[in-house]
Amino acid sequence: MHVLAMVEPHVRSCLQEFGVYRYNIMTTNIFECLNVVLVKGHKLHVITLAKEMRSIIQRWHYKCRSITEKCKTKMTVEAEKTLAEQYQLSLRMRLDPAFDTYYMVFDNDKNGIVDLEAHTCSCRRFQLDQLLCAHAIIAIRHLRGDVYEYCFEYYSMEN
Repeated sequence: MHVLAMVEPHVRSCLQEFGVYRYNIMTTNIFECLNVVLVKGHKLHVITLAKEMRSIIQRWHYKCRSITEKCKTKMTVEAEKTLAEQYQLSLRMRLDPAFDTYYMVFDNDKNGIVDLEAHTCSCRRFQLDQLLCAHAIIAIRHLRGDVYEYCFEYYSMEN
């Protein structure tokens, strides 16, 4: 974080506002994964290393594709799991409608203000992950709406 602040000072305030953990999650990439897997591969010749990398990526792709083809839900497995957890949390909450798409949600310690039209919640999970938080789920349940319509299409199995 310190090095980043020296290179791009204006980014530091944004990261602190959204939380540093988001920055750490979003910077992971395939090359970091390959570095971990190819620890012994650094001693190989370039051609052998390239073949090994192709083989590893091919296995990863096949495994992910097999899992995806078996999935029968509207959302990815992780997104469905998160929605189920948030749904369970929403069952303990109380809702107080303010306007058509604006709601006050009360929980013992995590109260929230939800605006379904703007896709926002005061807990900020709705904006950051673009996946529903418990506050948004109780508001959608109140409208008898479909929770999948409010999730970012990135999590959809159709895309």
